[in-house]
Amino acid sequence: MKIPTKPPKLPEFNDLASAVAQETLLKTLTLAGLRLSPTNRGRYLPWDELRYKPAPNGLSPEDHWLAVRFARRAASRSLPFADVQGNPFTLAHVPALAELLHEVDRDAAGAIDASPGVTNAESRDRYLMTSLFEEAITSSQLEGASTTRERARDMLREGRAPKDHSERMIVNTYRAMEWLRTQGESELTPAIVFRLHELVTEGTLDDPADAGRFREDADEIVVSDDVGQVLHRPPKADELPRRLADLCHFANASAQGEDFLHPVLRSILLHFRLAYDHPFVDGNGRVARALFYWSMARHGYWLCEFVSISRILRRARAAYLRSYLYCETDDNDVTYFVFDQLRVLRRGIRDLHDYLARKAAELRDTQRVLAAHWKTKVVLNQRQLALLGHALRHPQAAYTAQSHRRSHAVAYDTARRDLLELVEEGLLMMHKEGKKFVFTPATELARRVR
Repeated sequence: MKIPTKPPKLPEFNDLASAVAQETLLKTLTLAGLRLSPTNRGRYLPWDELRYKPAPNGLSPEDHWLAVRFARRAASRSLPFADVQGNPFTLAHVPALAELLHEVDRDAAGAIDASPGVTNAESRDRYLMTSLFEEAITSSQLEGASTTRERARDMLREGRAPKDHSERMIVNTYRAMEWLRTQGESELTPAIVFRLHELVTEGTLDDPADAGRFREDADEIVVSDDVGQVLHRPPKADELPRRLADLCHFANASAQGEDFLHPVLRSILLHFRLAYDHPFVDGNGRVARALFYWSMARHGYWLCEFVSISRILRRARAAYLRSYLYCETDDNDVTYFVFDQLRVLRRGIRDLHDYLARKAAELRDTQRVLAAHWKTKVVLNQRQLALLGHALRHPQAAYTAQSHRRSHAVAYDTARRDLLELVEEGLLMMHKEGKKFVFTPATELARRVR
């Protein structure tokens, strides 16, 4: 990956008595007074992009950048955490950022009516399990898991043991996210972070003793790209206990007044901090993204439980990495990362609404087909309708009580009863494979639909 070009620095004045310093000061005051927008058509551009944009007032690219940086500095605040040299990170509160936060507030915390699929008790668990499967798979794929989504979903639904390292990563991430959901009301502690790391890395590390402990200086951990180029050197190992304690304090804070920080920003910065510190030998990204979900749920953004950010990050992995690099090369301006994550979150919420609309249409189609071609003696529940809709689209599919149970987060007996009722209605067929019963779409069902 190409390392971003380091932008021009803001001027420094060491000797205001000199003619050069006075000339520089005059130029600086002129640029600062231009009041240019900190964004370009709503985009928070880095130097690598802004220098190719047309500059106003005949400015050179360098002077254009300096004027924009003055505007950003006026809108910035220092954050309560620092880089490896002790320099604070900053965040610019610009209008485009407020607009994205408003969309997330509207669509992820208060849009109850917009998402009836996940407020309906009968379908909520099914959508939640689907999102947990998706996030576990794609979060692991972001860090190197190489199995297919279809194979991974089947594994999670069936609850079968993983067969290789990639499948183990996915199972671990799924279990870790399930466990973290039970910690939603708890304050974050180092013990919780360590336990989360143990769950994420179980059976996948070269040294099992590395699970749930800080990396050591001897581990020589750096962040690099696919060709081995070093992108980031995290803090030294002896700093990690203090930094993790500070991170937990930051996660649990409920600052008000001048110290108030929007909960979504706090959640995103929690993700950034864990990934920046890189406290473990492996699994840092998965832990960071899981903590983001924990923080969002803790602050009332319930819809985010159903959104997979890793699926979108995987599509734009380069932009995800660059948002870190822009921050480090531009005086610790974390606004780049925040903008990237807010856009990812907005895309995830929109995709969720599209998914819910599509699934609602599929259920209506299934009900219409069954009403036209099949006279059932029982009223089918939404779990049964969802399975039949899948069977109509995949006539070669096979189901078990275990896969049905895990797909809908219900008891085993409930799942078994759902399937047996569909067999009695002639909608599914049942046969035995080894010690388990397998259910497949009835031949008559597929024939009538065709």
